Amino acid sequence: MAESIKEKIENYRTAPFDSRFPNQNQTRNCWQNYLDFHRCEKAMTDKGKDPYVCQWYKRVYTSLCPTGWVTAWDERIEEGTFPGKI
Repeated sequence: MAESIKEKIENYRTAPFDSRFPNQNQTRNCWQNYLDFHRCEKAMTDKGKDPYVCQWYKRVYTSLCPTGWVTAWDERIEEGTFPGKI
């Protein structure tokens, strides 16, 4: 199963359809994938496992989110003022 995840990550082109976000406005999809990436990375690190599988979320949010948003969110995480629950 891990090999199929690695293949999907390596063959990634653009964000796939997500039925939770069917509308054209993908702001929530961007936000959710950003949170999912950081939650996944934290959970995998806490378990002592390789967080490589979390790269899927990162690729999705980097293709959906404006760079300025991601930069601002990363800065807020570093400052400890990020409003999302990670």
